[in-house]
Amino acid sequence: MKAVIVYCHPVEGSFCSAMRDAARRGLEAAGHEVSVIDLAAEGFDPVMGRDEWDVYMAHSGAVPAGLERHAALLSQAEILVFAYPTWWSGVPAQLKGWFERVLVPGVGFRLDERKKVRPAIGHVRHLHVLTTYGSPKLYVRLVNDNGRRLIGRALRLAMVHRPRPVHHGLYAMDKATADDRGKFLARIEERMSRL
Repeated sequence: MKAVIVYCHPVEGSFCSAMRDAARRGLEAAGHEVSVIDLAAEGFDPVMGRDEWDVYMAHSGAVPAGLERHAALLSQAEILVFAYPTWWSGVPAQLKGWFERVLVPGVGFRLDERKKVRPAIGHVRHLHVLTTYGSPKLYVRLVNDNGRRLIGRALRLAMVHRPRPVHHGLYAMDKATADDRGKFLARIEERMSRL
């Protein structure tokens, strides 16, 4: 299967990059073809400018210049993995902007003849979220986990097969021991190797 990891963290060598690498090792061990979209390394601009907005509103199916690779990978992906830290109860700005700039009409959704929104992501059968939280699980539940909701609800609705999202979260990251982090990474790698 073709797997795509969308990775978002500004510091290479962070724990989030270790999560990305664990997922990649597991997926490759299972024999999957893995591509990584590294938003920080690419210098991804999360802001949709006026020209892109006009194209978006025209519903032409055009992909913003420079994002053709992202759209092509997404259109072929059968496994989709997001690896990011949860900041302020949501995804980092680059990842939020990725949803807004890449999941345009024709890529993330389409309009039928009655102008009704229909899913356009046609091949994804497995959807995984890998994230860290500075706060404990109870606090995260109280303030709403907006990143998890964005991916697990809104993005899932853009998928033809509507795969059940699998969430891998390391809570209270600031207090996690090396052993806690190691076990979490091992669980990610093991879970990916079973896909």
